[in-house]
Parts: sequence; C-alpha cells; structure tokens
Amino acid sequence: MSRPLAAILGGAAGAVALVGIVIILVWFYLSHKRSVSRTSETGSSDPSLQVGRPGVIELQLRDTRRFEMEELSLATKNFSDKNLIGEGKFGEVYKGLLHDGILVAIKKRHGLLSQDFIDEVRYLASIQHRNIVTLLGYCQESNLQFLVYEYIPNGSVSSHLYGAGQQSLEKLEFKHRLSIALGAAKGLAHLHALSPRLVHKNFKTANVLVDENFIAKVADAGLRNFLGDVAGPSSQVTADEIFLAPEVKEFRRFSEKSDIYSFGVFLLELVSGREAMESPTTDANQNLVEWVQFNQDLQNISNIIDQRLGNSFTAEGMEEFIRLIVRCVEPSSERRPAMSYVVMELDRILDKEMSLTTIMGEGTPTVTLGSQLFKAAK
Repeated sequence: MSRPLAAILGGAAGAVALVGIVIILVWFYLSHKRSVSRTSETGSSDPSLQVGRPGVIELQLRDTRRFEMEELSLATKNFSDKNLIGEGKFGEVYKGLLHDGILVAIKKRHGLLSQDFIDEVRYLASIQHRNIVTLLGYCQESNLQFLVYEYIPNGSVSSHLYGAGQQSLEKLEFKHRLSIALGAAKGLAHLHALSPRLVHKNFKTANVLVDENFIAKVADAGLRNFLGDVAGPSSQVTADEIFLAPEVKEFRRFSEKSDIYSFGVFLLELVSGREAMESPTTDANQNLVEWVQFNQDLQNISNIIDQRLGNSFTAEGMEEFIRLIVRCVEPSSERRPAMSYVVMELDRILDKEMSLTTIMGEGTPTVTLGSQLFKAAK
C-alpha cells in the first residue's frame, strides 16, 4: 500500500472515530437533559415523590422514626392527665415535648406487637402535604402502641364552631371558612391522588385542624386502617354517624365518593356553625343534612347560615357554596363530584368572594350583603 493511500485511509478512520465520539457525547448530553427535565416536572426535588400518570402520586416509603417508650413518657411527663388533650377511636391523645424541642401529639392504645402496624405506619408517614397532619413515627412496647404526629396548635375546626368553650371566632368570617374548606379539600384530594389511593374513611369536622395561621390540615388520614373494619353501623346514633354516606351505613362500602359525602357534611357544619345532627329550626323534624337534601331550591337558605357571619359574604358566593354542599351530600354516590372538582369550585368561589368584598376583617362587603339575602328568603 502506498503512503498516500495509507494516509487517506488513516485519516478517514480517525474522522469516523471522531464522529462516533461526538455522537456518543451528544446522546449522553440529551439523555441527561431529559432526565433532569422529568425530575423538574414533578415540581419537587423530593425523590420519594414520583409522579406517574397525570393526577396520580406514587409514594416511596421512607425510613419511619421508631420512638422509645421512655422518650414518649418523658415528653408527656409520664402520660400525665395534664397532658391529655383528647380521646379518639385509636385511644388517648397526649401533648408532648420531645427532647429536641418538637411539640407532638401522641396517640396511645393497648395493642400487641404487629408488623402490620409498622407497615401501615411507614406508608402513612410517607404522605407529606401542606394540608395533611404529618405522622412522624411510632412505638410498640409493653403491649402498647403509639402514633406520634406533629402538633397542631389551634385545635379542630369543630372546637371553633361549636366546641366546648368555643375558641375565638374572629378569624372565621365567610372568607376564612372558605379558605379552611379549600385547604381541607386539597388535603383530601391529595389522599385520593395517591397510588394506591387512600380513602380517609373518618373525615369529619373534628378531624380538620388549623395551625397558628389558620391553615387547615386533615387529621387521622387512614387511621381506620389500624382499627379494622366495623361489622355494621352503630346502634347508637352519634355526631360521627351523620358524616357517613348511605352506602357506608348500609354496606360498609368506603370509597373516594363516601369521603366526598363526609366532606359535604363538613361544609354544612362550616357554614351553619353547628353540628349537622341538629335541626335547622325548632319545629323541624329533619337534621341539617336532610334539610339540605330536600330543600335544593334554596328558598330557605337563611335558616342554616350561621348568624355570626353577619354581612361578611355575598349572596352569590353563599348560594354557590350551598349548591356545592348539595352536590356533595347526594344520596347517590355516582352523582357526587370528584374531589378535584370540589377543590376547583372552592378555589373559584373564594377567589370571587375575595375580589368582590373588602380585605378580610376590614368591614362590610361592598356588594350584595348577606343581610339582604336573609330578607329575600323570608
């Protein structure tokens, strides 16, 4: 082979090798860029949250903190009665201060050591959302089981509306109640968007807490999973029973739609300022839920509106809010809206209410007053 030919072939081979290297580098760059793009599209740098198909959030289980009983005992001063802040379906609830200065709410009950308990805690502790009370960890010792949650300082919405001693109501004008409703709806919608989907099963006004900024946080999500299924409805009608959808009372069939029914009852208590078990008037033989279901023409709307709201709402906003309640408490589960729709509607109503009235707490609305609605309904 002549030298010129060898030089030509060598140069061609070098060129091909160079092109190959360039192609590999370009491919690597584009692949890396696509990977970064997918990560940024999730809207979070948290690798535990992986978004699959639209509207579905897949959780990756985190290492969940296992507390020692000694630590929880010290945090609650040996579970002193002074630290007892309530009692629910899971058991007694204590306020505690951990050694690192974190305030927590500790639920305590008798229960045998169980891997299923740990697995359920790990799943629920992986749920992180601004409008959901965070489960921090657990403890299993001496035939006792503990759930450790973040502590929410302002208590439940029910305590602000009609609870014993009723806390300050100064922040609960209509726009604030709408804001609380929207926050709770976002929390519940997040549970329904998980994969696998999580049904709350025990949504009620007492399980919507508000923090120091009155941001709503849904509590006890999935707690019924620890308690097992209930054979049938309680023989004693309680305030909790009214939050259960008809299909739950009859068939114990929980679903996202049964959560939406419960959410509708929550909205009803939010706007009326009283328990849904009550009657709208002294001579009525219906509770508030039944009244709404049978008065969908809204002619007697003033009968259920909390008089403490005064003139802090517009007639249009209140009517749209009541219509949303009617849709949520439909006896037929198929006719109830999805939680995503409820979030969208509440967001729209709140936005309109904010634009049509003055800033929260600064006087009367500048448009149609609530008092005019009362007069029109008489």
